[in-house]
Amino acid sequence: MKHRLREWLRRYLPAELLSALATLAAAGLVMRASRSGVRAALAGTWAGNVAYFGLLLAQDVRLARRARRQRGYAYTWRTFGQNLRALAVEFGAAEVLDSLVIRPALMYYLPRWLGHFAAGILLAKLLADVTFYIPAILSYELSKKRLRNFDDEP
Repeated sequence: MKHRLREWLRRYLPAELLSALATLAAAGLVMRASRSGVRAALAGTWAGNVAYFGLLLAQDVRLARRARRQRGYAYTWRTFGQNLRALAVEFGAAEVLDSLVIRPALMYYLPRWLGHFAAGILLAKLLADVTFYIPAILSYELSKKRLRNFDDEP
């Protein structure tokens, strides 16, 4: 279990940190520009998503390139499609509920309830992450052998 926890932290923590920065920056900028809690919540949600999934995709592409190169194969558009499919399986169900309902609602209400915008946004992000990671990690573990094997011939 220690090995898996380390693997999950290595996989998710850098993306989480980048996502937190993007979330706070986008939500803060949009709130300052528009004075709209709804717009700020949506901007924070989507900026965090772009940063999070962008970094994970870049990591996955790098790992797949390395695995294929070691076997003497090129990284192709088909391999890139396999990277995208693996991410979709890993995060699909968790992401839909998270991005469309849970995270925006928490990012809208928690700053109001706490009376502090940045603290509310950060707490909302952390609470939403709990409901996000349980199905995401389960899907990741179930898909590792089948969707993340890049050693096969082209």
